Amino acid sequence: MIIKTPSSNPARVNVRFELPPAIWADSVFLVGDFNQWNEASHPMTRGRNDPTWSISLELDRDKTYEFRYLVNGREWHNDWNADGYAPNPYGGTNSVVSTVGAPTVQRKRS
Repeated sequence: MIIKTPSSNPARVNVRFELPPAIWADSVFLVGDFNQWNEASHPMTRGRNDPTWSISLELDRDKTYEFRYLVNGREWHNDWNADGYAPNPYGGTNSVVSTVGAPTVQRKRS
């Protein structure tokens, strides 16, 4: 699941990535073009009372990003609720998240 919320920085969007607990794992990393496909830079965590794997990032507004989940250091998974999918050079697809049109902070009128 992908949840987008406004950031205090109008040029950015808070994006929370959640992987359902139905995927059994000892470790999960979020890997994508936002981290140059670094397989170790964005570990996902689970809450004490919530087995859902999650991580929140602040991404640039009005862009699209490709990503995948790396499970147990060897299994690649797409997000079932991605905004779209794009072919990758390995014959598969990557998940896509878009911040185009994402929610913005409503400024109070004086």
